[in-house]
Amino acid sequence: MKIDQMKIKECRACNNPIEEFMTFGQMPIANDFMKEKKDNEYFFEMAPAFCNKCFTFQLVEQPEADMMFHEDYAFFSRQSKFMQIHFKEYANWVLSNYSQGDNDFIVELGSNDGIMLENFANKGIKHLGVEPSQNVAMVAQEHGVNTEVSFFGYQTSKQIIENYGNASAILAANVMCHIPDLNDIAKGAYNLLNEKGVLIFEDPYLGDMLEKVSYDQIYDEHVYIFSAISVQNIFGSHGFELINLMPQTTHGGSMRYVFAKKGQRDIQPIVNEIIENEISNGFDKESTYIKFKENCELSKKRFRDILIKAKDSNKTVAGYGATSKSTTILNYCNVGPELIDFISDTTPIKQNTLTPGKHIPVLSYEYFKENIPDVIILFAWNHANEIIQKEKDEIDKNVEWITHLPFFELKL
Repeated sequence: MKIDQMKIKECRACNNPIEEFMTFGQMPIANDFMKEKKDNEYFFEMAPAFCNKCFTFQLVEQPEADMMFHEDYAFFSRQSKFMQIHFKEYANWVLSNYSQGDNDFIVELGSNDGIMLENFANKGIKHLGVEPSQNVAMVAQEHGVNTEVSFFGYQTSKQIIENYGNASAILAANVMCHIPDLNDIAKGAYNLLNEKGVLIFEDPYLGDMLEKVSYDQIYDEHVYIFSAISVQNIFGSHGFELINLMPQTTHGGSMRYVFAKKGQRDIQPIVNEIIENEISNGFDKESTYIKFKENCELSKKRFRDILIKAKDSNKTVAGYGATSKSTTILNYCNVGPELIDFISDTTPIKQNTLTPGKHIPVLSYEYFKENIPDVIILFAWNHANEIIQKEKDEIDKNVEWITHLPFFELKL
C-alpha cells in the first residue's frame, strides 16, 4: 500500500515489515515545555503504522527514551484528584482479585510519583516502584513508596529477584504503551512473576481512539496504541495468556489487560467477547486505519476553522491544560500564538513556559481566573467531568468551551 512517500520499517513487536499509513508531520518532544525559544529544538516525524501480522498500531519513529523521561519530567499523577481515586480503586481491585496473601509483592513499572503504590505501602504490603524519571521518583519516596530509578527489562528483573524475591503482581498504568521493546518487558515480567503471578496494565484503548478520532493520544511517548488482539499476540509469544479485560474511562478511554502464565488461571468470558468485537470492527484491517487518517484530516480542518472564526470575530481564546496530548494537536493543526492567546495549567513546572514547537505561553491557573477568555479549548478533555464540575459555577455561561474532537460532546 503506497501513500505519498512511505518508509518501510519493521514492527517493533514481531519484526514484520510495516509501512506508515499517514504522518502527523514534524513533532517536538511532547513534554518539552521551555522557558524561552530554543535555537535547536528537537523534532521528529511522527508517523503511525499498522502491523498486519500482530495487528499492532505503533509509531515508526520515536525519540530516545532519555529525551522523554528524565530528571525534569513534567507529569505528576497525584495532581489530579480523579486519578488519586482511580488508582486507589485500581489497587483495591488488584488486592480483591489477585492477592496471594502473605506472598504479596507488588511491583509497578513507571510508578511516577507513587500515587498507586502508596495504597499498598499504607497497608504494609511489600512493594517496589521502578521509575526512570528521578524527579517524580523522589516525590514517591517522600510519600513512603519504595522506588528505584531505573528502566524495567529482563536484566532489571534478575536484580529485583536477587534483592526482593519473585513478584505476585506486576502493575502499570499508561506506561506499557511508552516502551518500544515490549519483548524485553515480557521476558522480564515472566521471569519476575511467581507461578500464580499476574501482569496487569492499562493504557489508552485503540477502540476509543478510533471512535472519537482522539489522535492526540498519539505523541512521542505513546509508541503504541493497544487493542486486545495486539497485546494478546505480543505477550502470548512469551508464555502469557490474556485472562481478563476491563474497559476504563481514564485518559479518554482505556483498557485494563490482565495476563497470567499459560494454564495458571481461568480466562474470563469478556476476553473473547471484546476480541470478537474488535475483529468485527476491523481492528485487524488496514482499511480501518486509512479511514482514521481521513477522519484526522477532517478533524484538523474543523478545529482550525473554529479558531480562525473566533479570532476573526475578535474573541479571546485560551487553552485549559497544557497536556502532552495538546502538543500533538497544536503542531499537527499548525496552531500557535496567532490563534491561542495562552494556555492555563496548574502544574508549577509548566507555568511561565512555552509550549513545545508552537511556543504558546503557558500561564498559571490564577492568571486564567483573572483573564477568562471568550473561548476555552479543553485540551485536558479526558478530565472533562472533573474540570466542568470545578468550573461550572465560576465561569460565565456565555463562555464557549470547545475541544478538537469532532465526536465528543462537552456536558456543561
